[in-house]
Amino acid sequence: MAALSPLMTVMMRAADKACSQLLRDFAELENLQISEKTPGQFVTAADKRAEDTIHYNLSKDRPEFGFLMEESGEIKGNDPDRRFIIDPIDGTHNFMRGIPHWSISIALEEMDEITAGLIMDPVKNEVFYAEKGKGAFSRHVRLRVSGRRELKSATIGTWVMGARENYPDNSKNKLLDIEDVLRTKCGDFRQMGSNCLEMAYVASGRLDGQVMDILSPWDIAAGAIIIREAGGVVSDWKGIAKDAVYAGKIITGNSYIHPELLNITKKAS
Repeated sequence: MAALSPLMTVMMRAADKACSQLLRDFAELENLQISEKTPGQFVTAADKRAEDTIHYNLSKDRPEFGFLMEESGEIKGNDPDRRFIIDPIDGTHNFMRGIPHWSISIALEEMDEITAGLIMDPVKNEVFYAEKGKGAFSRHVRLRVSGRRELKSATIGTWVMGARENYPDNSKNKLLDIEDVLRTKCGDFRQMGSNCLEMAYVASGRLDGQVMDILSPWDIAAGAIIIREAGGVVSDWKGIAKDAVYAGKIITGNSYIHPELLNITKKAS
């Protein structure tokens, strides 16, 4: 069982600090102060406190690094080539409603490449992490994507609410929702409300792939390297892997499932 690297130790420590606070807040939902951020999106006082805690602890250990955070935006560091990308609560709506499926996400970007990522599930006491070239793990157990080869028997994570786009069905000459297409071609699919955890589930073989949109870099960064280090594929909807973290729309899966999902999304307008 390999020991954590100094970098991952720093990231784990920062996530643990926020985890303790969030579990207390999650247990006292009635006391949360909820404020409207944008129509349909809300952020809690717990979200802000967690982000501040992660930022403070990472800054102590890596004072030169910059930050890109969901609530506070970008904070430039003295080192222009390294920054942490943070989502203090991925699955805020689940969190606010007492649904025990949300996560903390921290990634490190170096020279425009994600080189380390950590996703922590405080409620279930699970953590998934990876560093470039070192593999992906959960509590020191090596992660591997599933070996499922056919989409018709695969379970896919989906969130394509922004993709009610024109998917051409040439045989019927009508337009279908891309999610409806997935429903007919996949064995099953899930909408869980935490993209980061779904990416961790792809890396661990619990899900066979994903089709997601309306995502921000902090929703993708940590999960992308964890999936890739677990032997999976991450790309945008056109199949481009480079800069997929900033594409807003992603496909993930093993080397068999990903191409089948790509065939669907490439046809979406």
